[in-house]
Amino acid sequence: MTRRVGITRRAALLGATGAAMGSMLPRLVDRASAATHEPRMLIARKGRAALWENEGPLADIWGYEGRVPGPLLRMKQGETLDVRFKNELEQPSTIHWHGIRIENAYDGVAGLTQPAVEPGATFDYRVKAPDAGTYWYHPHNRSWEQLARGLYGVLVVEEPGPKAYDRDVVLAFDDWRLDEARQIDVASLGAMHDWAHAGRLGNVLTVNGQPYPRFPARPGERLRLRVVNTANARVLTIRFTGLAPHLIALDGQPVAPELLADETLLIAPAQRADVIVDLPAEARTFTVEEASGQPFAACEFVLDGDPVTRATPLPQDIALPANPLPMTLDMDAALTQDLLMEGGAMGRMSGAMLKGAQRGMRELVDQGKVWSFNGIAGTHGDPAMFKVARGRTVRMPIVNDTRWPHAMHVHGHHFKVLSRNGTPVQREEWRDTVLTDPGERVEIAFVADNPGKWMVHCHMLEHQVAGMMSWFEVA
Repeated sequence: MTRRVGITRRAALLGATGAAMGSMLPRLVDRASAATHEPRMLIARKGRAALWENEGPLADIWGYEGRVPGPLLRMKQGETLDVRFKNELEQPSTIHWHGIRIENAYDGVAGLTQPAVEPGATFDYRVKAPDAGTYWYHPHNRSWEQLARGLYGVLVVEEPGPKAYDRDVVLAFDDWRLDEARQIDVASLGAMHDWAHAGRLGNVLTVNGQPYPRFPARPGERLRLRVVNTANARVLTIRFTGLAPHLIALDGQPVAPELLADETLLIAPAQRADVIVDLPAEARTFTVEEASGQPFAACEFVLDGDPVTRATPLPQDIALPANPLPMTLDMDAALTQDLLMEGGAMGRMSGAMLKGAQRGMRELVDQGKVWSFNGIAGTHGDPAMFKVARGRTVRMPIVNDTRWPHAMHVHGHHFKVLSRNGTPVQREEWRDTVLTDPGERVEIAFVADNPGKWMVHCHMLEHQVAGMMSWFEVA
């Protein structure tokens, strides 16, 4: 059963945000131009944001263009977007294009696919998007700190042809740990307690960088909600009460439309989920809640204006076209690579390999390592977990022998979940991140068709830096 930790200081936060609900739209408005040959500049720099309450005290953040989230980038499927990244922060950084089956040189993993971009330096990325869907971008150097400070943005790759909805709305959920001064709790960054337990969990929830945004909409309007979990470690349970949401995509990849049970979406860190809702014909207000603990109001949809009429009700005609993934998994010729996750608080790990030597837990903790993959507390300097010929299927049974959930992410590829605890999964869905519960065995498979060196890691970012990382190479 997934461990879920509620957002703390709820009463104070609700009082603060409730008093400041404005009608402003979230500031996700910039669009990338993929048609120009000039690179799109993205600058990582310091900024300020009202995280505690709308128009309230401003917190110091790090953001692309000094904003959180960074600019919303939009491009069409098959296009190439050139991005010139400039780092104006005080520590090295990169950009990782999460979920994009990108050319390896532009994957943005410092120490594996590129050197970290030093303060004052630039790096040119070429983002070619073979798949339509909802993606995001964030650093892959000191991710546990830089994301906690606000360094991320959303990337939308649009399908060709007519749309079966009136408008899409990005909902980028994040939790922040703020101190009594209503600033990011910088003193707790790197806390070993977080690294050895669930990861860094916040006490304030925002959507699109705002503590309680209100989204205007017309009665009867059909919306595509692009939900992104950008939190460092929190597994979110998002409830769309009264909206009858139909899931149409996971991690950017289309799925057969399905009405979400209890109108609730469970989404792990780094995952994306696209849902379609038909708003009712009368003017009213709908509240979206985060319900992993006690239900917590996250945002509102406020219906007003002339109604929109629609001939086809849900779920007709909302299925998305398939992306050009390698659909055939050759399990008979597959390379099998087991992945055993160990460590963490209350775990059974007594030691692990670190930088080529076997070390006990005390020495591992001194080095900031408390987790392991296959007995190795991972770094980018370790040998590859495996090497595989291009085009071969990889079968990966993942065993979570810990007391904590882990969101396992594979770079450069999408995979299918074949089974959980030996029971075959009925729905065949492609994804790039999968949540594994404590004690669970999850088997995944993918076609290793993208050449280069690719990370596989836990996207609870404190778990990643504390040992839950490795890499593989596609020849």
